Amino acid sequence: MTEPIDADRLLDVLETETLLLAASAAAADHDRPVPACPGLTVGETARHLGSVQRMVLTWVRTGERPVNWDREPAQGEAVEDWLRDGLRALLGELAAHAPGEPCPTWHPDQHNYLFWRRRMAHESTVHRVDVQSAANGGGHDPIPEPVALDGIDEVLTVWFTRRLAELGVVGTRAATVVVRAAGRSWLAEMGVDRTCAAPAPPEAAKPADAVVTAEPTALYLWLWGRSAVFDQGLHRQGDMDAVAQLWALLRLATR
Repeated sequence: MTEPIDADRLLDVLETETLLLAASAAAADHDRPVPACPGLTVGETARHLGSVQRMVLTWVRTGERPVNWDREPAQGEAVEDWLRDGLRALLGELAAHAPGEPCPTWHPDQHNYLFWRRRMAHESTVHRVDVQSAANGGGHDPIPEPVALDGIDEVLTVWFTRRLAELGVVGTRAATVVVRAAGRSWLAEMGVDRTCAAPAPPEAAKPADAVVTAEPTALYLWLWGRSAVFDQGLHRQGDMDAVAQLWALLRLATR
């Protein structure tokens, strides 16, 4: 079983993925559409990540969720340079604080710098895939397995479990889905009163209505809605309505 990636590795992921995105955007037509995100372009994706960087930086520095922050490069400034500048500032701020040091976040229980290290590492990874997929006709650099596995855990235990609760969104019927990749499993539970997901030992996972199995990268991108085809790279068993409900709830959680 692959161990979770540590806090320092998350900073490395944030840096590597953002620089890959910036380089890919610099070499691409900024008007090219992102295949898995209708209406989104290369340039808009790069600007979005730069804006999120600055939002997080403002939030942790001021202690309050920001209303106003720099959302666009200055006139005449290349978006790639603006993105790299935001990365340097954010990396410096996150590295200057211990992972467990308290700071504000949107998560109800995780109020520390580790939350933002992890969140921004995956924000950068997902959008790097977006930009490269647009620039390269659907192709992209691989996602290291430990990163993909950590991202699967984040999207299920943070977004599916916590963000849906924050939004007051629940399922339409009771159903359970086990998702599996590289020897790790998670059980996603949906009902008319709550949604939740947690790691589950593969050999001891309780019977579920459906099982979704894939390689880590394929599962990571599917959970984030980045698979161009619904079942690309996935093996599904059991109740397909339960799988469809998981997919639909994740789209609400991560939009």
